[in-house]
Amino acid sequence: MIKTLERVAVIGGGSWATALVKILSEHKVLPETNLKSVKWWVRSEEKASYIRSNKHNPDYLSSVEIHPDAVEVSSDLNYVISESDLLVIAVPAAFLEASLSGVPAELFAGKIIVSAIKGLVPSTKQIVGDYFIQHYGIPSNHILVISGPCHAEEVASEKLSYLTIAGESQETARAFATLLSCRFIRTVVSSDVRGTEYGAVLKNIYAVTAGICHGLGYGDNFQAVLMSNSIREMKRFLKNITDVNRKINHSAYLGDLLVTGYSIHSRNRSFGNMIGKGYTVQSAQLEMKMIAEGYYATKNMYELNQKAQVKMPILDCVYSILYEGKPAAKQIAKLTEKLV
Repeated sequence: MIKTLERVAVIGGGSWATALVKILSEHKVLPETNLKSVKWWVRSEEKASYIRSNKHNPDYLSSVEIHPDAVEVSSDLNYVISESDLLVIAVPAAFLEASLSGVPAELFAGKIIVSAIKGLVPSTKQIVGDYFIQHYGIPSNHILVISGPCHAEEVASEKLSYLTIAGESQETARAFATLLSCRFIRTVVSSDVRGTEYGAVLKNIYAVTAGICHGLGYGDNFQAVLMSNSIREMKRFLKNITDVNRKINHSAYLGDLLVTGYSIHSRNRSFGNMIGKGYTVQSAQLEMKMIAEGYYATKNMYELNQKAQVKMPILDCVYSILYEGKPAAKQIAKLTEKLV
């Protein structure tokens, strides 16, 4: 039996973290839940103080009201971790190690770790769950993953969304899924922890590719072919890295790929679109003012696949554009000859 998840914390100050805080804080005030506390860690005390005073995040999803009686906002990460049973990690993967650098490993003892990050830890090229298992000694049955088509903007505006909660312990996954389920969030539970997490990383790369193609002027017909090939490429990699019985057309895989590849809210597609229009990587990042996980994921997954040697022409193509400086138009033209 798992211990009751009464004290929950969200780690991160971005849009997805803000949307998750909104969901959890609404559950905090419901009499039928046993959620006793929701804590929210943001990097600076200035931002924490602003949220406490003005009841919203000044940088992301500023229309979302944060109730101070339902959420304790703090810039003291050690305090937030020590006073919580379950930690939802929602910082960009590229900054995870820096964010946790001052946290003693023993503070994580007994905690449930939920990865809401769709990227790899750059220094180790690990998914977040594996990173916590290896570096902080978290038992594998204390790791959960949030996946599925879930743009923060739509969650924040209470548009119906479906989330998949994956965990080795189905009991723990169901308990956390209950905390997220509400009138605009439907949840399903999965046991494919590593598959859903790697799938969430890959779909960002494919969304960057879709954006590049859009920026170059390719139409909807081609985008459909690209998405079709992308899900097959994802399936090949997932089968190689973790060969379990999964349905690749599930919303955690195909659904998340489609929304990230097509949506106006997709920062990865937007980043790719600028690359296709001729922006340099640096200028596109400055213009975005937000992290496109697919940029970092492309390098990490490419290097990871040098060992796995899975056939991944789309990954190879976008890597050549982003990291080898090859012309996007020529590389995508070559890619079109490899798609079916």
